[in-house]
Amino acid sequence: MLKIALVAWLWTLAGTGSVQARPLDAGPSSGEAVPWWRDAVIYEVYPRSFGDTDGDGVGDLNGITEHLDDIRDLGVDAVWITPMYPSPQVDFGYDISDYTAVDPQYGTLADFDRLLAEAGNRGLRVLLDMVMNHTSDQHAWFRESAGSRTNPKADWYVWSDGLPASADNLSRQQRNNEHEGRVPPNNWISSFGGSAWEWVPARKQFYFHHFYKEQPDLNWRNPEVERAMFDAIRFWLDRGVAGFRLDVITTTYEDAALRDAPESGRLNAQGDPVQDIVHIDNLPEAHALVARLRKMVDAYPGDRVLVGETYLPNLQALADWYTGEPGPQLHLPMNMFPGFSGGKYEARHFRRTLEEAETRLPGTPLYAYDNHDNPRSIDRFGDGVHDVQIAKGLAAVLLMPRGAALTYYGAPLGMRTTTPARKEDVRDPIGITGWPKEKGRDGSRTPMQWSPAPQAGFSTNPETWLPIPPDYRTLNLQTQLKDPESLQNWWRTLLRLRKAEPVMKDGRTEMLDRENPDVLSFRRTGVAAAPDVVVAINMSGRAQTVDLDAGQATTLAATDPATPGAVSLRRLRLAPFATWIGRRQSLD
Repeated sequence: MLKIALVAWLWTLAGTGSVQARPLDAGPSSGEAVPWWRDAVIYEVYPRSFGDTDGDGVGDLNGITEHLDDIRDLGVDAVWITPMYPSPQVDFGYDISDYTAVDPQYGTLADFDRLLAEAGNRGLRVLLDMVMNHTSDQHAWFRESAGSRTNPKADWYVWSDGLPASADNLSRQQRNNEHEGRVPPNNWISSFGGSAWEWVPARKQFYFHHFYKEQPDLNWRNPEVERAMFDAIRFWLDRGVAGFRLDVITTTYEDAALRDAPESGRLNAQGDPVQDIVHIDNLPEAHALVARLRKMVDAYPGDRVLVGETYLPNLQALADWYTGEPGPQLHLPMNMFPGFSGGKYEARHFRRTLEEAETRLPGTPLYAYDNHDNPRSIDRFGDGVHDVQIAKGLAAVLLMPRGAALTYYGAPLGMRTTTPARKEDVRDPIGITGWPKEKGRDGSRTPMQWSPAPQAGFSTNPETWLPIPPDYRTLNLQTQLKDPESLQNWWRTLLRLRKAEPVMKDGRTEMLDRENPDVLSFRRTGVAAAPDVVVAINMSGRAQTVDLDAGQATTLAATDPATPGAVSLRRLRLAPFATWIGRRQSLD
């Protein structure tokens, strides 16, 4: 849910934290089963944009089921479905009004059960998005809570009397939010613009909303909230889901004293002060909450998994979400540093961030370069000329190191970010409040491009919820499957290789040629009787010859068609922006 622009202040701290070296996650001891998620590739589906089977221009659950063969054939292990629960759709599902049902525009519980069964028949697991920080203001819990200060759910959300309007040192946000002589208790602003506090006349109090005003934050200090939310999670675990991606999980608690947020002196796209969210993010209580949730989830069979949306200031903060004082927490906190910290397509950036993850995290790394909140990676890392070659290199950087990986529908095709050109076309709340500096996230949520047919094969309705990008006639799955050199077929090659080579599952990642500014190279190694796999990615526009090791290697995958089947690792030649992967031959 968080967008890069919303947490830009975090990245100024990235890499500055002192992280103690920790043992590698060597996996289970001998004889112990390896959890499926340890090297899984998870495919994110935005249901509104994946497949429309009822002709209303909006995707649905049956549209996902209809395309499960396509997902399976790509070679991934699991599907993460962003929120498909009942919702007013102010934030397109991240404002949930019922945690134990399906929004009618997406289908029914029976449709979901069929999706789950059909995915299982294809060897695919299903993860759901769970939003624990807030609900919709249309949720029955909030409607009751907002009715009075004495009802049974009066303390289920974060309420405050605020301050007298005559108080000293009030911020502009506070002064502009006066009601009946009261103003909000502090200067906190919403990530979607304006004050983070909303007045409710029936209670004569303000409630806190870190995001849109229709998304009131739950009060996790109330044990009744935890019981109710854990019951909702059990509802889906009992149905057979493989786990959850936990939306903005680091923000579930707020500073109990409601202290003012430090301000940088700069303004964001909405014209609000850029604040350090230290009082509403990554509090110790949030870690303890997830530790309790982890204990519950681990009691279920089948290696259920908790994936965390974890935009954090440094690697130590990320490491703390694996385990720590409260005990085991997230199985797979997202490592955003390689893909979302503002780094360019440069060997130094990826070498540093991948090596840090390999040596300094106490658990399995989970890498992600694309999601529904950010411009697509092909646009963020591409140079406008060699974008497909760069996207192939990014795929290797995502899929070839040790760990789990997360991708997003359309990324294996190279779908583009299609940003609205006019404010009246924007659907995303943050784009509406931030226009024109912030144009929202619609551009990375356009319908999946399945074929050159009308509406890209997504829908029979010409009025889709977001417009179909104009490049769909040439950039689509059907066309790319026919082209052996396409990005989609490169992804399939890498995913097959990832499963076929023993060292790709259990071997560690070791960097090679560490001082090379242009070529990122590493090997997967450390599995007895299994040959190493070597990866070399030329991230420059010049041909490069690198010295990686003694001996020969057999080419397993290469973006340059002229690459020979056997190469010398002493003099490995790489064309501009070329990627090569090979199996090291034994020196015996």
